[in-house]
Amino acid sequence: MEDTHYMKLALAEAHKAAERGEVPVGAVIVCKDRIIARAHNLTETLTDVTAHAEMQAITAAASTLGGKYLNECTLYVTVEPCVMCAGAIAWAQMGKLVFGAEDEKRGYQRYASQALHPKTTVVKGVLAEECAVLMKDFFVAKRR
Repeated sequence: MEDTHYMKLALAEAHKAAERGEVPVGAVIVCKDRIIARAHNLTETLTDVTAHAEMQAITAAASTLGGKYLNECTLYVTVEPCVMCAGAIAWAQMGKLVFGAEDEKRGYQRYASQALHPKTTVVKGVLAEECAVLMKDFFVAKRR
């Protein structure tokens, strides 16, 4: 239930990204039942390939907490993180990662399944269908 609630908030962030013409990925970081960061992809807006939703959220969360380790936090993200984001999640020592849709082409599980911190708990597939449909619809519209 709780994971579903926060994933819906991450989906709202993903919709914001889509409205800006960004790949619709959204992220929310929760620490001790408090939302400390919300973010979405900004790679086009910032002309920065590293401006993924997860990276934006990790930076905001660390700033909010005043420290780089997020071991008491949960990251909710609509799509499986890429290898770059998985590395950042590991360096932040994120306590828990919850993602929606799997990314078979670019997700960390395919290329670096051991990339996350060993203590990070992973929950897959929360609202996976809604997350996947948002991505599919975005790319179908892009190709028209």
